[in-house]
Amino acid sequence: MLHFAGGNKYSYNFLQNQVKSDIEFIPIELPGRGARFEESLIRNKEQAIQDLFLQIKNKRNGKPYVIYGHSMGAILGFSVTEMLEKENDRPDYLIVSGNPGPLKGHSFSHRYNLDDETFKERIAELGGIPNEILENHETFTFFSAIMRADFECVEKDRQYEENKIIQTPIYAVMGSEEPLSSRIENWKNFTKSSFNYLILEGNHFFIHHHSREIGKLINYCFV
Repeated sequence: MLHFAGGNKYSYNFLQNQVKSDIEFIPIELPGRGARFEESLIRNKEQAIQDLFLQIKNKRNGKPYVIYGHSMGAILGFSVTEMLEKENDRPDYLIVSGNPGPLKGHSFSHRYNLDDETFKERIAELGGIPNEILENHETFTFFSAIMRADFECVEKDRQYEENKIIQTPIYAVMGSEEPLSSRIENWKNFTKSSFNYLILEGNHFFIHHHSREIGKLINYCFV
């Protein structure tokens, strides 16, 4: 389980009860948050991918597995999957949500270097951020440092994934209110295996309102 920008290893707790009991639920996290609070934040995409890759590699037990990532976790998970394929240890599925995949020729704005007020407005628009974080200056200052680092990871080098194609099947899910949900089938260009997709009602953090559906999807990918 690869978290979204600003997330940590606890971000998917709401999904754990939806996954079959015989499936081991393993959330991992980048430095600078959660159980890795004492470590320095990563602002470089390649370093973030390497960090996640090594964590997964260290936890592997030879059994079938699936990678799930939402938003930032989806795009980083794509490159992590490519690295695992080179180790002859590819997952059975890569499940990506809240992300249309690498989009060639699409102009994206950079959020990581916005002024504080605009930055707050932009992340509030995403939904999924508790009001107690947005409204408390000290809490938001701490949280925004993590968010800016994560955004910098994914926004600085958007061409990083353009020429990558994986052998692993991809299952993509997006929220109906996400601006780029109409581009979800873009993911099929990045796998030589099967591709499926699903649109669920909601904004970027639709996953919090569809835990049962996401859990069913994870279970399905192990069949």
